[in-house]
Amino acid sequence: RIQILFEMSEQTEKAFQKQPAIFLNKKRQIGAKVAKSGKEGRWTKNVGLGIKTPREAIEGSYIDKKCPFTGNVSIRGKLLRGTVKSLKMKRTCTIRRDYLHYIKKYNRFEKRHKNISAHVSPAFIDIKQGDTVLVGQCRPLSK
Repeated sequence: RIQILFEMSEQTEKAFQKQPAIFLNKKRQIGAKVAKSGKEGRWTKNVGLGIKTPREAIEGSYIDKKCPFTGNVSIRGKLLRGTVKSLKMKRTCTIRRDYLHYIKKYNRFEKRHKNISAHVSPAFIDIKQGDTVLVGQCRPLSK
């Protein structure tokens, strides 16, 4: 028999999803006790910058290669704060950033905004429209 360390519900893509740092074909020793916690098959990291690793990232069973806590992505560069505008895309949200732009001729400011698309890790399952979020810059995630 083969022991599976993950839930099949996490396998939603055509390709087999796994964390690259975890070896899944561990050989069993005769007479050894089997741990049922499932934590031996999970790898997480601390991203730093005063951001705590969510409990869902440590105890969860999701596989996301673009997650900064469980994947191969590092946070570097700017930290941006904005409001969640939409969650219509899969694992992606649109964030609106409002700012003031100075007009020298009239000695006044005008309101402007930018929309940013950001990856949402499955660790943040309770995010909803209108929330204020902090997003970190990373390397380009797609072509």
